[in-house]
Amino acid sequence: MFTGIVSDIGEIVHAEGTDTLRRFRIASEYDPATIAIGASIACAGICLTVTHLGEARHGRTDSHPGAWFEVEAASETLRLTHAGQWHVGTKLNLERAMKIGDELGGHIVTGHVDGRADIILREDIVPDDANWGATARFILRAPRPLHRFIAAKGSVTLDGVSLTVNSVVDDRFSVLLIPHTLKVTTWGARRTGDSVHLEVDLMARYAARLAETA
Repeated sequence: MFTGIVSDIGEIVHAEGTDTLRRFRIASEYDPATIAIGASIACAGICLTVTHLGEARHGRTDSHPGAWFEVEAASETLRLTHAGQWHVGTKLNLERAMKIGDELGGHIVTGHVDGRADIILREDIVPDDANWGATARFILRAPRPLHRFIAAKGSVTLDGVSLTVNSVVDDRFSVLLIPHTLKVTTWGARRTGDSVHLEVDLMARYAARLAETA
């Protein structure tokens, strides 16, 4: 389980494999000594299992931190997500699995991507005090039938980031990102026309299922 609060931006430094299985080496700020083989790390919102980890042979650089871990993505993950298009240099929002007693700053996230949402508009909002930085409003289109799980003032996970839904009109919904979130996640680089990993709220999913079977 995760919370949707990103704790690092990783960078893919090696990628290999086929359409049925791909392996990625991800450079990050995480201390390898604190990660166990078999641990789960959310990578752009996808829960992936750590298979190898270590320190870079030549140490740290600005673009390639010294620590790394490897994960593998099988055919179902490659089909549902963008992982098949990840390449050397791709930046990923990262989050370690939550521990009992951790602060739940976002909402309960499983890391099981439901589909992909398309960004149909990005609107930057610059405040009077430019030193504060701009916020950004994104309008996205959710794939059907996932749109029925998205509600105004509810939670949604996009590329691993827990966000509050501002408005919903049919299959379109909007979210507003503050300057801090734009800075510490990959959302600062997101533009109109991009698509992102979507995980709907767990409670909304179960509530809909209960309604169907009542």
